[in-house]
Amino acid sequence: MLDRIVLEEKKKLVYGFISEKGYRPIKFKEMVNLLQVPKKEKEDLREVIEALIAEGKVTIDVKGKIKCLAGNIKIGVFSGTQKGYGFVTIEGEPEDIFIPESAIKGALHNDKVQVDVNPVRTGKRLEGRIVGILERGTEVIVGTFAKNKNFGFVIADSQKFAKDIFIPKEQCKNAVTGHKVVVKITDYGSKDKKPEGKIIEIIGHINDPGVDIVSIIRAYGLPEEFPNGVMNQVEKVPDEVTEEAKIGREDIRDWLMVTIDGEDAKDLDDAVSLTKEGDIYRLGVHIADVSHYVTEDSPLDVEAIKRGTSVYLVDRVIPMLPHALSNGICSLNAGVDRLALSCIMDIDHTGKVVDHRISETLVNINRRMSYTQVKKIIEEPDEEIRKDCEEVVPMLEMMQELAEILREKRRKRGSIDFDFPESKIILDEKGKPIEVKAYDRNKATRLIEDFMLVANETIAEDFFWRESPFVYRTHEEPDPEKIEKLGVFINNFGYSIKIGQDEIHPKELQKLIGKIEGTKEEVLISRLTLRSMKQAKYTVSCDGHFGLATKYYCHFTSPIRRYPDLQIHRIIKESLKTGLSEKRNKHYQKILPDISAESSRLERRADEAEREVEKMKKAEYMKQFVGQEFEGIISGITTWGIYVELPNTIEGMVKVTSIKGDYYFYDEEHYMLVGEHTKKSYKLGEKITIIVEGVDKLTRTIDFVLPEDYQEEEHDEEIIARYAATKEEIEEVQKEAENRLEELRKKAKEKEE
Repeated sequence: MLDRIVLEEKKKLVYGFISEKGYRPIKFKEMVNLLQVPKKEKEDLREVIEALIAEGKVTIDVKGKIKCLAGNIKIGVFSGTQKGYGFVTIEGEPEDIFIPESAIKGALHNDKVQVDVNPVRTGKRLEGRIVGILERGTEVIVGTFAKNKNFGFVIADSQKFAKDIFIPKEQCKNAVTGHKVVVKITDYGSKDKKPEGKIIEIIGHINDPGVDIVSIIRAYGLPEEFPNGVMNQVEKVPDEVTEEAKIGREDIRDWLMVTIDGEDAKDLDDAVSLTKEGDIYRLGVHIADVSHYVTEDSPLDVEAIKRGTSVYLVDRVIPMLPHALSNGICSLNAGVDRLALSCIMDIDHTGKVVDHRISETLVNINRRMSYTQVKKIIEEPDEEIRKDCEEVVPMLEMMQELAEILREKRRKRGSIDFDFPESKIILDEKGKPIEVKAYDRNKATRLIEDFMLVANETIAEDFFWRESPFVYRTHEEPDPEKIEKLGVFINNFGYSIKIGQDEIHPKELQKLIGKIEGTKEEVLISRLTLRSMKQAKYTVSCDGHFGLATKYYCHFTSPIRRYPDLQIHRIIKESLKTGLSEKRNKHYQKILPDISAESSRLERRADEAEREVEKMKKAEYMKQFVGQEFEGIISGITTWGIYVELPNTIEGMVKVTSIKGDYYFYDEEHYMLVGEHTKKSYKLGEKITIIVEGVDKLTRTIDFVLPEDYQEEEHDEEIIARYAATKEEIEEVQKEAENRLEELRKKAKEKEE
């Protein structure tokens, strides 16, 4: 890597060369030869070019040629839409850049692009035009195949990938209309030409059980099978803790401890224990010592980095680690010896951690408890369950006592607790949804959350003061503009928040959530407050967690399913045993930035895949209720319609175009839809009655309509009919194919001549 001063000098020289009047765009290899760059300095030149690209001064086009750029150039990621236009997200910028359809220049969803941003705002958003595609973001697409006599085409499942993909006859792999397929793109096309591809996998027919979820797994590139090297390593992992592994550990097998999880959980990575001496609670949070079995740079570790996290889909889990570890030797199953990394905290009556220690331990869990059982012990007493669990009942009651103290301490400092219901979707044996309901968040689930939070904070603060390389969980302060907008809006209801110099303390938002509790505007203001927040991420710097109102926070408690937790376990254990040497310190400083960034990216991928599966299954579930009436709450308002959420967490939309009797416009300042003539309004958080008008499982959409506007129609049961090629579509694609064939013939003839 070049020294900063040297890099700046070389950038001036190279940019001067590229911006000369007589320069014609050339490839990197040609530039190396033209500038007579020595072999050992080739990578230096590459670093200079990459730096100039990052600054928006030069670009490399899709043919690999380097050329100069002018204007207000930024680099970002393009997001397409079904309607043709798109947006570019630029890291560090508060808002996306709108790209009209005419300025997309062949960019496709997820492409890394250079965008020339117009500094003059002409509408609600900044606008720009794409001037270069630096990197294609999509190599494979999942979609539905439609067959013609001489070719086929695929309609992408993702609504953001707006173009159909042309498939030559010889690349159709015997697919038939209605097959879900995976397509590798061979030609990205252009503004006037469709992308081209070849089918590399036929997942199954659109109506076959399980094909729907597998399609989403493929679309997000989620790895299912573990490589042979990983499974070979797993075979050498013992089924039980060996005597050798127990040496040097603190033996706390005689401590009373339990795991508390959902009934269907199999990867149990945390256990808790609690005793009390005088006014001091001694809380033990005992976490599976996964790092003992998943060593750095081993095949298991390399694969875990690639996966980043376990992905929890409705009917399956795609684990970060093979089941032999995640459900076996690493899982804190009751009645067997297990290795753990324990954070043992002394906590006073105010919830303050007055002392703590971290220890490599040997544990043996007394009892595996479910949230339901614990709820029926501490919240809704059930004498039969209490009697069956009598040896742990006193400890669980004391745990509830401590959990309330910890929660109150967090409340006083300003921690924000949004209590929106999560979904629980139940499928039958064929994968069809038979029930959708709100997930029960009770005292038992909160108790475990409280204990995990205090352990995560304690570990993070400990390693911050050790000045050790570490991975923190960071939640940045909200954008001042969004908070200011929220402040203006809540004034309409008589509420206010104190905003300092472009920043707000989380306590202000927490106080606001407390004030609106039980009011008719609670849902409305809670949702808007949540939307003003940024997304949490992993960082190597301890930048604090805004939502929890704490300076120190990390993820320590789930190494079976999250890679950052596994990574910091290694650092903790190394620090406990020998301390980090200068060499190991530098090693972690080098690898942790990339691990943090990649873990954040893979977490977002998992979240998106989980949401897509959930939306799809909810749409499938609601198909049976077409024509039926429900009451819900307006959960979102846009220029094109009203989102309505039902009590079972399912959300659909009443399109503006379906509301009869007036023209409705979006009043952005007051978050409401207003009739131009009638002045009738629909506000965020209001109760509303709707009828289910239509459902599309493929696009994961549910259409609602107001009762007075409902007209019963026949609904086509065959979803694939949406994608049946019309005569016009076939003729259009056929004409395109013939033109392409003619071009190839001309080129071949020219070559012969």
